[in-house]
Amino acid sequence: MVVTLGGLVTALAVTFAVVAVGSTVPILPTGAAVSATAVLAAHYSPLAVPMVVAAGGLGAYIGDAVTFAICRAGGEALTRRLRLLRQPWRIAETVRDRLQRRPVSALLVSRLVPGGRIPVLLTAAIVGLSWRTFIVSNVAACALWAATYSAIGLLSRNVFPQPWQGVVAAIIIVLAAGQVAGWVERRRQARQDRISAGAKS
Repeated sequence: MVVTLGGLVTALAVTFAVVAVGSTVPILPTGAAVSATAVLAAHYSPLAVPMVVAAGGLGAYIGDAVTFAICRAGGEALTRRLRLLRQPWRIAETVRDRLQRRPVSALLVSRLVPGGRIPVLLTAAIVGLSWRTFIVSNVAACALWAATYSAIGLLSRNVFPQPWQGVVAAIIIVLAAGQVAGWVERRRQARQDRISAGAKS
């Protein structure tokens, strides 16, 4: 399998579209798309890999901005409801503090943890995170996210000689890593819930 310039450009465009849509409607494997494209780019030329990071990062940034805007549009009603429920509001305040102290790491972790991005963006909108903070911080978060998944693709490319083998391996690795991360997060949440329940009793 030979990777041509036209094939690379098509792969970059598809990656951008998949990540942008998947960052708004979380039904597409955005990380797997970036990793798979990084494999193809590396087989074409190692110098093409930064283009994958750029395409994936830009798609993620646009998708996050759309999601954040939607959350802010509906955030006023949710804010009023949360203020009536002290525990959820305290959780929201904790997330806000993390976003204000370390916004880049908070947004990056929300992207790396399966199912973590939209709750964090929703909480950020509810507690009033400014557009300026979001816009500046999310540039670095999306770039680091895209670079992380591109690195996974490069690892697969170095192990398998054929591009299609690396693509398949990258997708499997990303999906498996997502499942493991989700399991760890569920265990952590369950432990925190037990601790909270014990404290109340």
